[in-house]
Amino acid sequence: MSDVVEKTLTALPSLLSLDSQSGSTKLSSTSKLGNLIRGITELTSKHEEEKLIQRELVSIKEQVSSPNTSMRQMKELMVRAIYCEMLGYEASFSYIHAIKLAQQGTALEKRVGYLAVSLFLNESHELLLLLVNTVLKDLQSTNLIEVCMALTVVSQMFPKDMIPAILPLVEEKLNHPKEIIRRKAVLALYKFYLIAPNQVQHIHNKFRKALCDKDPGVMTASLHIYLQMIQENPEGYKDLTASFVTILKQVVGGKLPMDFNYHSVPAPWLQIQLLRILAFLGKNDQSTSEIMYEVLDESLRRAEINHNITYAILYECVKCIYTIHPKSELLEKAAKCIGNFVLSSKINLKYLGLKALTYVVQQDPKLALQHQMTIIECLDHPDLIIKRETLELLFRITNAQNVTVIVEKMLDFLHVNKDDYTTINLVGKVAELAEKYAPDNEWFIETMSTVFSVGGDVMQPDIPNSFLKLLSEGFDSVEEDRKLRLFAVDSYVSLLQGEPGKLPQRFLQVISWVLGEYSNLREELEAATVLRLLAKLLDMKSTSSETKSWVLMAMTKLCDGGAGVSVAREVCETYGSSLDTVLRQRAQELQHLSQDCELRARVLPRDASLEPLEVDSSLSFLDGFVSEALAAGAAPYKPPHQRQEELAQEKALSLQPYGLSLPISMSSCSIADRQSPTLLSVSSGLSGDSPDLSHKGSSTTLKLDGVKRVWGREGYLAQKELVEESVHVEVPSPLRSPSQQGEADGLHSQTPTPVSSPQPEQEKQQLASSLFVGLGSQSSVCLMGKSESTTQRFRRKAKGPVSSSGASEQISNSLVSTPSTANNLLCNNLLDATITSDLAASSLEQTSEPSQVPAAANGTCDVELPDSDMKESSPSLIRDNAVVAADPALHEDPDKLKDLCLSSHLPAEFSGLSHSEITPLCTNQSLDISACHLQKEDSLALVVFMYNSSDSDIQQILLELNSIELEVACVCDSPVQEVKSDSVAVCWYSLTVKRPSVHVEVVGVVSYQFPAGTPQSAQFSYKLPLTSFIRPLTVSTEEYGAMWLDFSHDTKQKLTLISDGQEPLTDSLNVLKKKLQLHVVEIIGMEGIVACRLVRDQPCLMHCRLHAGTLSVWLRSPVPDLPDCLMYHCQRALQEH
Repeated sequence: MSDVVEKTLTALPSLLSLDSQSGSTKLSSTSKLGNLIRGITELTSKHEEEKLIQRELVSIKEQVSSPNTSMRQMKELMVRAIYCEMLGYEASFSYIHAIKLAQQGTALEKRVGYLAVSLFLNESHELLLLLVNTVLKDLQSTNLIEVCMALTVVSQMFPKDMIPAILPLVEEKLNHPKEIIRRKAVLALYKFYLIAPNQVQHIHNKFRKALCDKDPGVMTASLHIYLQMIQENPEGYKDLTASFVTILKQVVGGKLPMDFNYHSVPAPWLQIQLLRILAFLGKNDQSTSEIMYEVLDESLRRAEINHNITYAILYECVKCIYTIHPKSELLEKAAKCIGNFVLSSKINLKYLGLKALTYVVQQDPKLALQHQMTIIECLDHPDLIIKRETLELLFRITNAQNVTVIVEKMLDFLHVNKDDYTTINLVGKVAELAEKYAPDNEWFIETMSTVFSVGGDVMQPDIPNSFLKLLSEGFDSVEEDRKLRLFAVDSYVSLLQGEPGKLPQRFLQVISWVLGEYSNLREELEAATVLRLLAKLLDMKSTSSETKSWVLMAMTKLCDGGAGVSVAREVCETYGSSLDTVLRQRAQELQHLSQDCELRARVLPRDASLEPLEVDSSLSFLDGFVSEALAAGAAPYKPPHQRQEELAQEKALSLQPYGLSLPISMSSCSIADRQSPTLLSVSSGLSGDSPDLSHKGSSTTLKLDGVKRVWGREGYLAQKELVEESVHVEVPSPLRSPSQQGEADGLHSQTPTPVSSPQPEQEKQQLASSLFVGLGSQSSVCLMGKSESTTQRFRRKAKGPVSSSGASEQISNSLVSTPSTANNLLCNNLLDATITSDLAASSLEQTSEPSQVPAAANGTCDVELPDSDMKESSPSLIRDNAVVAADPALHEDPDKLKDLCLSSHLPAEFSGLSHSEITPLCTNQSLDISACHLQKEDSLALVVFMYNSSDSDIQQILLELNSIELEVACVCDSPVQEVKSDSVAVCWYSLTVKRPSVHVEVVGVVSYQFPAGTPQSAQFSYKLPLTSFIRPLTVSTEEYGAMWLDFSHDTKQKLTLISDGQEPLTDSLNVLKKKLQLHVVEIIGMEGIVACRLVRDQPCLMHCRLHAGTLSVWLRSPVPDLPDCLMYHCQRALQEH
């Protein structure tokens, strides 16, 4: 211990320069920090430590409060306070002094002050407001050290509401000449994206510039942002696939500086980030996956060093290969890697192999058969983590044939497990398997009873609730329902007759409910007998108040006269005067209902759970009461978010200068108090959070793998694959790389030969045959998340018709976004030493230009249209620049499309309306699909043109359009069924928004057949901005004020102000009016109010105010996502002006 203390004391001066003598390399013996550390290490008890720390804190408090304490002394006091806080003792009195030190000290003192603040405070601490001005000042400093410290604090703990104040300064640092400043600025923007993504949407192009930065560190920092954005929306970044592949090729090829190497492995963490990004981009996309096959093969081949970090790279490669569109050669190499991991004698590598096998077993279930004996041995492994991961693997391969064996193994593990988290996770899996694959009623009830007994009170509450819901709702067969309930009653009665004191409280609650509802089904079982058994539960000291409430409710259902009345009377006498109000209420109910059987039959009818429950969600029965209360002067109801907003406005500090008070109040508006938009406070939370991003995958909470429990009406619902956590591997082993597998190609398919007697070996073979039954043939495979051929035993009744969405899902998954040439060449020379800033800037400008991409080679294409491409409906030709990287079939005769005058085929009802440019979508077997849209007053019309360029007629045409965000309605008089040779057929549809999104998409599939040919099909998609559905809303100022108070969904943000003219507010609103079709209601001084609507009368109101050279915007609407989406388009409109 003395050596450790001496090393610590020797290192501290070099970090903090605490010695009185400059250049000293050892902490002075008179240093108070040194004395504190030595004194703590010499203590022998916790009590002595507490006394010493308390004396130290009293001394620190006196010194920091003294006016004679210098900044140098304050620095040492902060270090001592940090040390006390690290030991778990509160030093809150020093928080404000740490902020002062960061504000007033020199560079070294600022460093200690910022360090103390980052360790003392959290993001929601109220004292952080005092640090805002200091950060602003340091960000504008010419001292690089101060700028770095400010950016570091911003990226760690800056409050969300203060982001608009420093965002412009952080953006400027992206162009700083020093790479360390640019890197820290990117990391700060990454933090902003995590906590307030809507506020950095307007600088996505700058992220691309950071990706092309000549410094590898800045490029690496930008990958954090791209990984998050691609995980949320992979379709929007398909065009960058070639850039990421190029970067990975250069990294794997060793073109980065040696500083990025770790144990001779080039930039391993950068490789892992890129592999995860490629996995998201290539999932369910064949053309994108083909771009990355070569680099994945190279990554596997170059991972030749036997070190933990190379194992991590191999693991990510395996996950990526099995996530993207499959390629047989890569799958074979990945399988060999998994085999080497699983067969390794090192525990860490074996765990990594099981983790990888668990991930890929859904794509390749036969891979588990190759290692079945190893998996059997892992079930008996002394390491509990290995056993737990093995059970997770078995959970993924469970089917109706092996469910009993696998559930038995899981329950055996639960009996010896002591970890609550593992218990919670595993009992949920057992309950899910029991419901989905139960072979009979007896096994199901016994298994669930074991789950309740072993899981105890730590299990998730949805497990017993779902079990009771399953029993009450019933299944397809009435007779099966009765048998299941009868067996449950018999089982629970026998448990209560045994030793109920050993049962968990939640299990007792389940038993009470089941006996109260269904014990009457057993005719030979008297109600008085069940009442006595339940009464014993009330007498047990271990029974909780909540369980007693369940028991009393069950007794109320069963007490229908006779011998049960006496039992009920005794219980009522005991609990009628209980101090627990709930128990006292239940006892009173039991007393009254047991004496009045007619009343009990009406209040608690038999089989009441089978009747549909009608819920008046609007609480209309209270309308009269509310009207009377409002007439009597009561305050109107305010939603929770509005109350929180007002509370925040009352508590928040005003950051406005005194001289900039509001000049004019809108007295003409019927807007009062803080609900008025004119009283918008900058400090009231200009967060701009998007509700769509509330469930990010960036949580650092460790989660075990598995399938989330879902108890739907239709039974088990398929789940998406959970994102696997990478495993920290510590112990190296002589693992061979894929390039060294030529000598052992058959190794992965061989099973190890354990040293054991013939009898245990035979038992293992029998167990393997039971566990892995059903994996040999594809028809019998039933993995979690995949369709199964066996019939689910417990299939719940459906409430309504079930619509199949398989076709639309297949269409969506098969769409391909063709990357533009500019983006493909974005980072070709990304890491070369000769790259210049001008080249990066020019590449960025190329990527920001909108381009239209017609059909890909496979007949599929995504087209996104800007709203500015509208023109008058008149005969015109399709322009040359409408075809970029088109299908080869179109290039064979480029004049063919020019000669077509598709606009002349527009329906007569659309004459005079402006329409977008007619855009080719796809070409397949002489059938060309094009489309345009027209803006109508109450909807948007989508017109689809089908041109038959062949010499034969096309017959049996079926065109189907679907959309997640839109309602698509065909308004044609009759559907098109045939297209004559060299002619055009037109279909038009009405589009309205049902769920607002920044961009909406229509996915289509057309099937057809030539007279002498096989059926053909083509797929396409058509993207539109939400602004295509925005219309002006003409209202008066008074109407605007009344509507503002009624809307509950809002968002606030600062936008760029157009300051070219003398009236910046008017100029900015005119730009929004022109580009977004908004209606400017009124402009009063420094404020303006604007109104618009989404087609089908979904209004959205905007309040704007000039503040500190920016435009403070507040949007409100009754539609949940509309304010966030419209805010995004306002940002784009002002940025692009």
